[in-house]
Amino acid sequence: MKKSAVLHAVLALASLTLISCHSGQQITKPPSGLTERVLASQSASSPTAAGGLIIINGEYDTLARGEVSAGTSPGLLAISPERVTLLAFDAATNRIQVVNAAKETSTGSIQLSGPTMSMVVPQEGVGYAAVPSAPLTGYAPGAVVELNLNSGGITGTISVPGAQTVVSNSGGTQLLVFSNDSDSITVVSPPLLATNSAVSIVVPGFDRPVNAVLSSDGSTAYILNCGAECGGTQASVQPLNLLTTPPTPGAAVPVDGATIAFLSGSTLYVAGNSPTNSACTGETTAATTCGRLDLIDINSMTVTSSAVITDGYHDRIDMGLGGQLFVGSMGCTNIGNVNNPQGEVRGCLSIFNTTNNAVVIPPDNGDVTGLQSFSSRYVEYVAEGGRLRVYDTTIDSLLLNTYITTGTIVVTGVITDVKAADFF
Repeated sequence: MKKSAVLHAVLALASLTLISCHSGQQITKPPSGLTERVLASQSASSPTAAGGLIIINGEYDTLARGEVSAGTSPGLLAISPERVTLLAFDAATNRIQVVNAAKETSTGSIQLSGPTMSMVVPQEGVGYAAVPSAPLTGYAPGAVVELNLNSGGITGTISVPGAQTVVSNSGGTQLLVFSNDSDSITVVSPPLLATNSAVSIVVPGFDRPVNAVLSSDGSTAYILNCGAECGGTQASVQPLNLLTTPPTPGAAVPVDGATIAFLSGSTLYVAGNSPTNSACTGETTAATTCGRLDLIDINSMTVTSSAVITDGYHDRIDMGLGGQLFVGSMGCTNIGNVNNPQGEVRGCLSIFNTTNNAVVIPPDNGDVTGLQSFSSRYVEYVAEGGRLRVYDTTIDSLLLNTYITTGTIVVTGVITDVKAADFF
């Protein structure tokens, strides 16, 4: 792997012959010849299926020729803001596969000491992964590791016992690390790794925090306190001022549940489960418990409304074009059989219409493990139950047209995650 500046120069030289005219502009094409691409992690499920990243034509929702090598069981994906570098975690080997999305090729891999469920690439050349079982001499297991994505390898290991989730600001200068069964957050400053200063600060005063959403300027983190759903007391959203030293927690705003959230304008959409408010009121379903989506005005830090959604542990959320909020969970109540739909079919996906607060529960089964929206198409890619669905966000239903007649991009293996490799 080469330094970022050299890498960009090499890409520019290698692609001089791959130029086409698009909307009056010259567009550099990758080896697949596509300029609107989606990459999906596919694990092998049969002797005829090979694990790797499949390439999808994001304009017509069809499979492209070839795929990118990324181990035998790639699952969780993370991509840089510039969409040049993509990380794929191979669960079979506990290796992070590093992929150059522009060249559609693997550039190496980095061995972890254990599995990860959370990776971030805040800028080209550097990434971070939370490894809850990482062994450290003299410390309890768990760490955040700094990944050198240019030359490969781990350049730093920061002790955070039970580190489960890592969230980064836009520049990678601050990391928020969340551990299981803890009422504290660890705030890490990666630039201090090169000095002898303290790299991390433990901030107490929370209630089983599991994740966070940062404000657009990075000054405030809205901490998601899982509360009772994770063995604590009360689910809530709690602002954390990141400009003070140490960061200062604000007053918690109680919600029904808080394990994942999405910030749009001044509204924070917060999903989770409540042990005391779990009825499926307003829905005709055989499910006996449901989750909740609460809306918070971050200017006043008050809950303005709520909606009933599917249950399960909510850990995927994304806003589609047109204001359709997709919320996915794992371990939800599955009803019926999507392959033999006789009566109600229900799974782990909820679609919330932010214009009229209506909720649609699509007739599908399985855990939702990946979501991807687009800025120029009214579609949402959903990895659910190992399948790759394409939803039309104008009707909150599977997309059906000449190119995709079933609303599903058919692949041989099991799809876990999905990322757009281009801005479209």
